[in-house]
Amino acid sequence: MISPWQRRRQPDDVPTPVAVAVSDFCRRAKAPAPAQQVREALALLTEEEDFRVRALTDGEPETSPLGPFAVVDILRGVTPSLAAQRQECGYYDVVQELAQVREEKTPPPAPAPTTPVFALPSSPTEETDAKTGRRKSAKAEAAAVQERIAPRKRATDTEDADSAPAAPAAQQPPAEEEPPRFLKRELPRPRGRFTRVEAQRLSFFELTRAEGKETLEAAIQASEHRYALLRTLEHRYNGPRGELTQVDMENVLRQHGIMETLEARERENLRTAVASQRGATGRVAWALGLSPSELQRLTHALAMEEEVEALRERFRNEVLATSHLTHRLDLLGRDKYLVDLGIQKRFADALRKELEKLAKDALPDATDLHSLANVVGRKHGAPAELVTRAFERLNLTEGLRKQLSAQAQSPSH
Repeated sequence: MISPWQRRRQPDDVPTPVAVAVSDFCRRAKAPAPAQQVREALALLTEEEDFRVRALTDGEPETSPLGPFAVVDILRGVTPSLAAQRQECGYYDVVQELAQVREEKTPPPAPAPTTPVFALPSSPTEETDAKTGRRKSAKAEAAAVQERIAPRKRATDTEDADSAPAAPAAQQPPAEEEPPRFLKRELPRPRGRFTRVEAQRLSFFELTRAEGKETLEAAIQASEHRYALLRTLEHRYNGPRGELTQVDMENVLRQHGIMETLEARERENLRTAVASQRGATGRVAWALGLSPSELQRLTHALAMEEEVEALRERFRNEVLATSHLTHRLDLLGRDKYLVDLGIQKRFADALRKELEKLAKDALPDATDLHSLANVVGRKHGAPAELVTRAFERLNLTEGLRKQLSAQAQSPSH
């Protein structure tokens, strides 16, 4: 059975137009990849699937980042959002190593025999029995003829070595040295645009010149924040003392007077992310492609701690003040969101008190826990399943069962 991450062809057999299209698509999806990685990813597909690759890369990326292995994963049926998550967590780096390991472990095809094996000519004495000296019967002769004309099984190297002493010395072929076997085919060196040569980085001083301002402005428009901008520039430019650092990039932005442009874009993106994720900082960091520590440093650098905290407090008050029972029961199952806002205990205590009061009012109309959940849900427009789940999560089940049992045993009931 062929694994989905096993090569269907060699990387050098991938058509150059297809590789160029995937490389451009990955660049637009904010995950530029070297040429060899693009070809290794496309080697997982057959030639018949190249038209599907072109159909995908001719459009705009639905999400980002998407590398070449993510493109292959999308063609296999994975959603773009899941492929972007796998790209961020390094899933496709493991896939690339797995494909290389399986290519190295694939056994080579068995070499064709160099020396033909022929049947020995029959001797004239085969017509006579060796023990009695009499001629064989017609049935025995027919069996001998059938044995001689039957196809012979090709002998292996071990069988040839065992049967060698029995054959005449004149029939033994000269011993030949076995050719060496390789686990990987010798392929021609790559040529053309997709050669295994790393792109040479430009000098940092190219950014400090007047022409570098246009380059930086275009990079800012394509980046959501300074960390994404640094990841874009460090692949193309060196720093003044080695690798390009955050401090070097910010200094050259201030030199050109466009640091304010980047900060304004970052503030707008941060406000939008906090509002769309309803104050959950973990999901804000994920939406912006940042780690939690990077999000904290970015908020501090933009002096937006108070503004972000005010937005989070607004969403906390909305969660605690909501009066719709179904909405509150649904929020009870979103533990991570409540923990992120820091109100899980307050919310659970308030909902527990409310459910205890509602259950107490509905006890006369119920006989067991299931009917009690149905009565509460029917009175307040909430699904009975959510009410039952809330009873269990808030540890109300045992107390309610005791109250129902005591109600059933009382004479007045």
